[in-house]
Amino acid sequence: MNHMWISDKWTDYELLDCSGGERLERWGGHTLVRPDPTVIWDTQRLHPGWSGYSARYERSSSGGGAWRVRELPPGAWQVRHGSLIFNVRPTSFKHMGLFPEQAVNWDYLSRAIGAAGRRLSVLNLFAYTGGATIAAAAAGAAVCHVDAARGMVAWARENARMSRLGSAPVRWIVDDCAGFIKREIRRGKRYDALVMDPPSYGRGPAGEKWKLEDNLYALALLCADALSDAPEFVLINSYTSGLAPSALTYIADSIFTKRFGGRAESRELGLPVTSSGLSLPCGSSCRWER
Repeated sequence: MNHMWISDKWTDYELLDCSGGERLERWGGHTLVRPDPTVIWDTQRLHPGWSGYSARYERSSSGGGAWRVRELPPGAWQVRHGSLIFNVRPTSFKHMGLFPEQAVNWDYLSRAIGAAGRRLSVLNLFAYTGGATIAAAAAGAAVCHVDAARGMVAWARENARMSRLGSAPVRWIVDDCAGFIKREIRRGKRYDALVMDPPSYGRGPAGEKWKLEDNLYALALLCADALSDAPEFVLINSYTSGLAPSALTYIADSIFTKRFGGRAESRELGLPVTSSGLSLPCGSSCRWER
């Protein structure tokens, strides 16, 4: 059995090579070099893109880093995955506004929502720039998109418009996720499906520390109370290194399977590497289904 869910259906994104703590990637027509601590091997860099890149994110010895741009369009440009269209651009913290390894989960959402045979209400927490929101809306779901960063919610709305889903039934919420769920439970609002992509580390609205290993179980337990009596699925993503995918399965089975039946399965996410034919691990996901 394959131990990874691999996002291998891209045409506008390609992981050309990875070596020495960096990725060489093609985003549409532009080649970028970005740091990636997962890349602990130092293989030969034969691809011409290593020297002919459009832009490179260079880490600073004092922390953080900056882009060295040779040739990029001003502002954002678009990448497409099936019918979904996303704006991408280099951000000050090395990201591009999209995690391409999540494409395999967008395809999963599309299948799961289509198979339900009814319009599902989907809660997407820590929803970032809306990859899962847009995939779910395109599949016919009503979505509640929640993220604490106003700029990311604005970016997600722009992605929805690009994908011709500007008038889809999506609630765009700028809020702390845990606080929002507690209020939804008090209001009696329930959802048929849940997607969450919590950060490894963070700060709550009152400055309280968030650490995934310490807080994920309690958050998942809370979220179970926001689900309907017969929810269809739960998708949990983790980018915390050292947290085994099977730990996510244990949490999901302890909470969702115990309450609703069904089963959970977790695997690493991966991106195919063109130069080597191997796959780069990129976090993990747990899918619980009733």
